[in-house]
Amino acid sequence: MPVVAAGAILWRKEKGELRVLMIHRTRYNDWSWPKGKLDKGEQVAEAAVRELKEETGLKVSLGAKLYVSEYKLANGNKKVVHYWSAKVTDAALRKQNFKPDDEVGSFEWLSVADAKKRMTYKHDNEPLKELIRLDESGELETRPIIVLRHAKATPRDNWKKGEATRPLLPEGAVQAVALTNVLAAYGPKLVVTSGWKRCLDTVLPFIAKHKVKLVERSQLSEFGANNGPQRTHKVVHNIVLGGKAAVICSHRPALPTVLEALAEYATKPVRKQLGALEPLKPGEFYVIHLTDSKGKRKAKIVAIEYSED
Repeated sequence: MPVVAAGAILWRKEKGELRVLMIHRTRYNDWSWPKGKLDKGEQVAEAAVRELKEETGLKVSLGAKLYVSEYKLANGNKKVVHYWSAKVTDAALRKQNFKPDDEVGSFEWLSVADAKKRMTYKHDNEPLKELIRLDESGELETRPIIVLRHAKATPRDNWKKGEATRPLLPEGAVQAVALTNVLAAYGPKLVVTSGWKRCLDTVLPFIAKHKVKLVERSQLSEFGANNGPQRTHKVVHNIVLGGKAAVICSHRPALPTVLEALAEYATKPVRKQLGALEPLKPGEFYVIHLTDSKGKRKAKIVAIEYSED
């Protein structure tokens, strides 16, 4: 089994110049991107945010995924590291609480050129190249729209009281709790959900833990999407135009309608990618990373991520 780890390239702009954070690991006397191995039961995105906080003292949200690095360790084992981009805001810098320890002794904000010179390992250049590409194309700063299928529910045949009240199974309730930290890794500020019970019960643990605004929309239910797909499209467009990082929680039959609406913000290759996405299983989600609209420039999808990637 490979060793799986997760991290990010933390970035910010200083007088218009892209700068990135590198850590110095005392134990190995090397310079690299902050990262670390998954704890038991963690998903990679959840682990990335936790490791960033532990190693740099910075609380951040993940941007677009950059690269999955694979290489062999000195003992011959394979290591797989998932890297995201993560913008560091002025507010996050003010709240930074870094304490040197035996693992991370210091960090530095570097220009891209200096980071290339400083890095100890060649494989650390691959995620940096993707970060540079996104920056040069104006696609580095994004916000997520998370498209979530509700957690595992009581089978239809086992529930005779109407679809709107069909609840989660105990397994689904466990999934809902497990989603609280992994959704938070992307920093959503809004949850828009079908009002049917299985969707509400999927997002309520996240709402309760992170105090995020909740909005119910009947257009995201199975009935609403089937009988008025254009109204479902309008809900999605309003979310995109609202400018907030958001979660959309809906049902398997309604998700293609949600994705059709999002496809209007995609280039032709990305529309093709959206159309080829595998159907979500209960409790799974896609993260659609969009740039914001500026002036006459329309919001654009620059990356699509699957919850298990």
